[in-house]
Amino acid sequence: MPILPIDAGRYGTPEMLKVFEEENYIQRMLDVEAALAWAQSEVGEIPKEAAEKIMEMASTKYVKVSRVKEIEKEIKHDVMALVRALSEVCGPSGAYVHLGITSYDVVDTARALQIRDALDIIERRLNELELVLLNLADKYKSTIMMGRTHGQHALPITFGLKMAVWMREVSRHIQRLRDCRRRILVGKITGAVGTQAGLGQNAQKIQRLVMDRLGLQPPEVTTQIIQRDRHAELICLLAIIASSLDKFATEIRELQRTEIAEVFEPFERQKQVGSSTMPHKRNPEICERVCGLAKVVRSLVIPALENIPTWNERDLTQSSAERFIIPEAFILVDYMLSLMIWVLSNLEVDEERMRKNMELTEGRALSEAVMIALVRKGMNRQDAHELLRQLAIKSAIEKRHFKEILLNNETIRKFLSEEEVSEALDPKNYLGTTIEQIENAIKITRLERLERGLKD
Repeated sequence: MPILPIDAGRYGTPEMLKVFEEENYIQRMLDVEAALAWAQSEVGEIPKEAAEKIMEMASTKYVKVSRVKEIEKEIKHDVMALVRALSEVCGPSGAYVHLGITSYDVVDTARALQIRDALDIIERRLNELELVLLNLADKYKSTIMMGRTHGQHALPITFGLKMAVWMREVSRHIQRLRDCRRRILVGKITGAVGTQAGLGQNAQKIQRLVMDRLGLQPPEVTTQIIQRDRHAELICLLAIIASSLDKFATEIRELQRTEIAEVFEPFERQKQVGSSTMPHKRNPEICERVCGLAKVVRSLVIPALENIPTWNERDLTQSSAERFIIPEAFILVDYMLSLMIWVLSNLEVDEERMRKNMELTEGRALSEAVMIALVRKGMNRQDAHELLRQLAIKSAIEKRHFKEILLNNETIRKFLSEEEVSEALDPKNYLGTTIEQIENAIKITRLERLERGLKD
């Protein structure tokens, strides 16, 4: 009976879950054993016939998970259980299985194969999310909305600017992921304590052949295990991605608040239930789920960092932690990416509400624009700032439109005409380089996507 929500099927995509299924992990370990036998036969360390038999039988079709578990229950060693199960089905050729290597040659290399497959999925998701945001940035590049700082109305922006900022954040994650592959996708065939003493005079060549066959990089130098700074970097990267998704989801939740109501995550009106007791509710539950899972992913960083220190050439303190944190981080981040792709692909944007919300502060949000206009007409910047601060407070207290307050002030009228005040208070006149920045970000992103071999 499943206990954790990943096992119960609540979280995770079928594609990523398959990467970390127990049978797939055992198959990956068998792949390492098969590659080793092949490499050893290539350099003449074992008979080619034995290698061919090992390669043929190194499959969960023959090495049953149930048999591996049965042996492990008896001998209390998971890798040796795999070795014995593979040896059994290989007959006399089984004598050459696992020759000259240690458990973590198999475990670390098999884990690298899993990580490679998982990173491929994450990169595809990031590419898809980047494209969704690119299209949103382009579509809404001129859609004016209120920019907010400290939760308060600040200055006008466009919704496309917000999407372009998110798009480039995702682009940087893709760059980080692609850069860290060469440090993370590393396997090893170095034997006990890393000396390769059990592998003979062709040890270095055997390692290169194995890694070439598996599509991994060999380490420059290692102990009995791959050093865990590599895995820590991986988990930190996944946590950073999760935190960006948390940021996006939090902003959508904020903009979906009843008092703002500018942006909404999709809602299946025909059947979706918002609350068990309040029929009117339309909760941003998908975005809230993303925010909640981000907390879990960030919590995995601490054990990843604590896995870096180990006693001497190896110990097992990192092993149990990794069985949780690596699959969990990938499964949850992939799931969160899938959720955000769906939310943003079906996002509901209320442009009319954005326009109405611009008027909530009755023109006061354009005080900087008026200040700049005054300075251009010759007024001291500090004097203009203080005057407009006082007039903005007066407008708020008296609940009168800022324009009215401005036009009733002698100092303002001395410098600005009514037409100039109106121009300064028009949000579309105070967007600066917003659209130019969006278009430039889109251009850069499209070029990067072309370099990655992608098309819009």
